[in-house]
Amino acid sequence: MRVLLRCCCGHLPVGGGAGQRSNPRWRALARLSASPGWEDGQGARVREKPPWRVLFFGNDQFARETLRALHAARENKEEELIEKLEVVTVPSPSPKGLPVKQYAVQSQLPVYEWPDVGSGEYDVGVVASFGRLLSEAFILKFPYGILNVHPSCLPRWRGPAPIIHTILHGDTIAGVTIMQIKPRRFDVGPILKQETVPVPPKSTSKELEAVLSRLGANMLISVLKNLPESLNNGGQQPAEGVTHAPKISAATSCIKWEEQTSEQIFRLYRAVGNIIPLQTLWMDNTIKLLDLVEVDNSILSDSKLTGQAVIPGSVIYHKQSQILLVCCKDDWIGVRSVMLKKTLTATDFYNGYLHPWYQKNSQAQPSQCRFQTLRLPPKKKQKKKIVAMQ
Repeated sequence: MRVLLRCCCGHLPVGGGAGQRSNPRWRALARLSASPGWEDGQGARVREKPPWRVLFFGNDQFARETLRALHAARENKEEELIEKLEVVTVPSPSPKGLPVKQYAVQSQLPVYEWPDVGSGEYDVGVVASFGRLLSEAFILKFPYGILNVHPSCLPRWRGPAPIIHTILHGDTIAGVTIMQIKPRRFDVGPILKQETVPVPPKSTSKELEAVLSRLGANMLISVLKNLPESLNNGGQQPAEGVTHAPKISAATSCIKWEEQTSEQIFRLYRAVGNIIPLQTLWMDNTIKLLDLVEVDNSILSDSKLTGQAVIPGSVIYHKQSQILLVCCKDDWIGVRSVMLKKTLTATDFYNGYLHPWYQKNSQAQPSQCRFQTLRLPPKKKQKKKIVAMQ
């Protein structure tokens, strides 16, 4: 029996329906395509070794590094790893487009905007933080399937925000997994290669992303050099240790002063601060905390902080260091600048809102003159839309 497979990718349906039966062909895809002499339904011989024809899917800075490595491999005529490289990205409201599109245009690579995926012939697909679920029918168009560069040690942190959750939960080890995409579900396919790295102390999500993007790009090139063998040797993910990394939202950035420790608040700041400023409530107004700093022990020994019971959220201006000291569940954090209508230094905030003359003339209740947890209203439920990092 011959398996009918064409690697021509035109306008195709995406997002396999929940009611579809699982097609067993995709599970044997690697074995079939690696078998000597195997041909597709049109009698065309499937390539058994490089150079490969690659269709890349990606959007952000992490994906850009993967695309850069693929482009460098294509330009390297001595190694002959990649013969053709084309790009698919999602539309962006920015005229410049997302980082992947910017790089593709700059490098004169053919680029398509989803759901347009071109109409060329490809051997393998590569996905890095693309954010769209690919259908089984589409995956089967690639003789060697579609590979996924995922920045976590799967099965830990499946989902759209693995790097953020790595920082948010204080993980000391991070990593990258090269896996083969499975239809209808994210981040559950066979693992082809996995490497780990220590998380640098006090690293931000942006800093860790830079480390993992380089690691993932190098790992992908290594897999492509021995693609049939890598696919045949792929192993299933462990059933134990599964965790999920859901999308972050504005609610993620709201500090809970009574519940969160100083360490948890600093991890939150390092995880999402460069994406969404941390938020709290000040006298019924939303205020954003822009620049958080750790507080020296010499400051913490001040009698103002130790000599009285202080409620979480209480704000004290420390003149010598020119920072705002804010009490949380177990300790204090420092804030150098905030945004309340406009950006204010800690000194500006003190002069305008904390100075005794202001407090004396204020109509606010004492309980309002501290940072309070901002509770955003729940979003209205919408039709389920699958958007996640592949």
